[in-house]
Amino acid sequence: MPDSPLLHLLGGTTGWLDSEPLGPAELRGHVVLVDFWTLTCINWLRTVPYVRAWSRAYRDDGLIVVGVHTPEFSFEHRAELVRCAIDARDLDHPVVLDNDYEIWNGFDNHYWPALYFLDTEGVVRDFHFGEGRYRKSERSIQKLLGIDRDVVSVEGLGVEAEADWQHLRTPETYLGHQRGERLASLQGVGLDEPHGYEIPDRLHTNRWALGGEWTIAPEKVVLEAPDGTVAFRFRARDAHLVLSSETSAPIPFQVLLDGEAPGPSHGEDVDEAGNGVLAEGRLYQLVRQSDRVRERTLEITFRDAGAEAYAFTFG
Repeated sequence: MPDSPLLHLLGGTTGWLDSEPLGPAELRGHVVLVDFWTLTCINWLRTVPYVRAWSRAYRDDGLIVVGVHTPEFSFEHRAELVRCAIDARDLDHPVVLDNDYEIWNGFDNHYWPALYFLDTEGVVRDFHFGEGRYRKSERSIQKLLGIDRDVVSVEGLGVEAEADWQHLRTPETYLGHQRGERLASLQGVGLDEPHGYEIPDRLHTNRWALGGEWTIAPEKVVLEAPDGTVAFRFRARDAHLVLSSETSAPIPFQVLLDGEAPGPSHGEDVDEAGNGVLAEGRLYQLVRQSDRVRERTLEITFRDAGAEAYAFTFG
């Protein structure tokens, strides 16, 4: 029987991190879980505790987890940032860089995260897109391995914690003009060139605004002068922002909630006074409301030029 073309896809690239290339010879006879991800995706981050646990729990039973990093934003092509994400998430399974979307297209995939469950002959027997369905996914792994035991116990912590779906009322929002929407700054007329913006006195729910001198580029907004602000009126427990930088120097920032320091409602990347540092391109958790989830106005002010903001996500 010829080898599965999907196994050839996985082995056809040299962009493997902390692993030799895994192709048909290495994967044949194993159950393979293919996990498509990109390092800034909050939906992927919240699935990490499960995929990590499955890799460790079923490795000795014949499971091989292969992470496929297919970037969404341009800065995510950098291998050093993928390595940072692997270390931060404590991943110990093989990861392959898919910067040219070769594996993504070979699977005809369209989502982050996406899980494909391959049998020992490399045939896809199950798949799942997005978060959730964890128990059924683990049972699929067990069925392919020919085992039956209790599912693993998993608890996501920090940015990996499950979203507060009951109170989540604000959608993912892109800031660049290719996919951006709901910009409330009254001066929102200049695209792809520096422009001065002012934050309105009042923001409506799920609207955002710029203050200071910014360029609205296709996939991001870029700060052109120090002390520029992005504001967002949201309703969710958690607020995150995908950030990168045009400069190698760290950029300090401050977060305010309703005009005040966030205190106990600060996110993982911010202290109680609202202080944080943009040091590398990734998703930053700015807010985790510590009490009753209610509508809030978030403001993040960058002290130096060069900050790049891509998308808000919530949880």
